[in-house]
Amino acid sequence: MRFRSYSLDGKLGLAVRTEDGWRGLNEGALAWPGSLDQIVREGSYEDAFLALSKGDLIDMARVTSELPFRQAGKVLCVGLNYADHVSESRMEVPSFPTVFVRFNENLVPHGASLVRPKVSSLFDYEGELVAVIGKAGRAIPVERALEHVAGYTVFNDGSIRDFQLQTNQWTIGKNFDSTGSIGPEFVTADELPAGASGLRIQTRLNGEVLQDASTADLIFPIAELVAKLSIGMTLNPGDLIVSGTPSGVGNARDPKIFMKPGDVCEVEIENIGTLSNPVVAEA
Repeated sequence: MRFRSYSLDGKLGLAVRTEDGWRGLNEGALAWPGSLDQIVREGSYEDAFLALSKGDLIDMARVTSELPFRQAGKVLCVGLNYADHVSESRMEVPSFPTVFVRFNENLVPHGASLVRPKVSSLFDYEGELVAVIGKAGRAIPVERALEHVAGYTVFNDGSIRDFQLQTNQWTIGKNFDSTGSIGPEFVTADELPAGASGLRIQTRLNGEVLQDASTADLIFPIAELVAKLSIGMTLNPGDLIVSGTPSGVGNARDPKIFMKPGDVCEVEIENIGTLSNPVVAEA
C-alpha cells in the first residue's frame, strides 16, 4: 500500500495508490480514516486503504504535498552507515550506530522549499532511506526487528556543515529550520524487499547525479538499527529511523558542492519514490 498526504483548499487530505490512480479523501469527510500519524499508531492500514480507495481521484500535480508524518515522537538519524561515506568523511567505521536526532518541526514536505540560512553557505544534501516504526518494542531481537517496521519513505538530511562539525555533537547543524525534507510516499513494508534492502538510492542536484548507491550497502541494515536502537529506549509507532547517507556528499567533494538558492535537489529510492525540493535563501 502507498499513501500520500496532501492539502486542497486548506484541508488536509490523504490518498492511496490504486489501479486507476491516486484516490483519497479530505479531512472532515464521512469516511475520513485519520492522518498517517493516526493510521500508523493504530495499525489500521487496510481499513484506511479501503476507505480512501473509494474516494475521489486526486491529481497530485494539482494539490500541495504535505508532511507524511507531523507527530513523530522520535526522529533518530544514523550517521556513517555506508562504508564509502565513512571513508570520504575520513572517519572510522563505527562499531555501533552513530545516532543523532532531528525534530519533526524543522522538516518540509515534497515540493516545499529547503531554506539555506543566512549564517552559512555550507548547505549540504544527504539522501536517505527512512524506516517507520509501526509496532512498539524495547530490546527487540534482530530476528524479530522487521516485524516492528510499518514501512518506508525518503529523506533529505540537509546539513549546515560548519555548524555540524564545530563540535562532536551534530544536532545543531542538523536542525536549522526548513533544512530537511521527507516524503512524499509512505510505502508499507510488504511492498518492498525485507528491510528495504537492495534498492537503488540516488541524489540529484539540478539533474546531476551526486549520490548513487544501494541500500544493500548499509553497514547496519534496518533490522540491526531497530534492534540496536531499542536496546535502551522503547521505539513507538510513528517513530522514524533515518538510516544514513551514501558517499558523494558535497562537503567531501573537490571542489565542494553545496545547495544554493535556485537549485532543485531530488532524492530517489527505487520502488519508493522521488522527493524533490527547491532551495531558497532565508528571507
